[in-house]
Amino acid sequence: MPRLTRLTPDTAVGTSRDLLADLASRHGRLGDMVSTMAHSPAVLGGYLQLSRAVGRAKLDRATSERISIAVQSLQGCGLCLDAHVGAARARGVDEEEIERARAGTSADPAIAAIISLALRVYREPTSITDAEVDALRKHGYSDREMADVVGVVALNILTGAFNLLAGLTPRTPGSDAGA
Repeated sequence: MPRLTRLTPDTAVGTSRDLLADLASRHGRLGDMVSTMAHSPAVLGGYLQLSRAVGRAKLDRATSERISIAVQSLQGCGLCLDAHVGAARARGVDEEEIERARAGTSADPAIAAIISLALRVYREPTSITDAEVDALRKHGYSDREMADVVGVVALNILTGAFNLLAGLTPRTPGSDAGA
């Protein structure tokens, strides 16, 4: 059961009202997460800006979704995990690779290496070594793609932590779902 209430463009105030009204006009409906984030215009605005920015990342989306699955498997946000598993499937990631991502790896050594970097960024960024960065370059990753990993991890920390605080969980099949 949610711990924080959802807001609407009618019940939100100030900047949050404007942000929700804009989202509703563009998407037709508001997900639970953004409706609840509206309690803090700083959090909602920051989430929307970071989400847009990460959407323009050079890191390919199938890899980004695998990173998100790995991070959310550790963080424990079922709502985020479900969303990222669905997005990975939509990008052609097969079930075996989704399971590997849940375990923090991949059958592809290059993808396994970038997931490993993401999990180190999440758990222990001080342990990242020059050799690890050099190995990622040998796998063909650019500095920009490695930098994008930090954005993907940060977005996952924000959304997962928020959903866990707010008590937002996946809805049952057939209900009105949405992050």
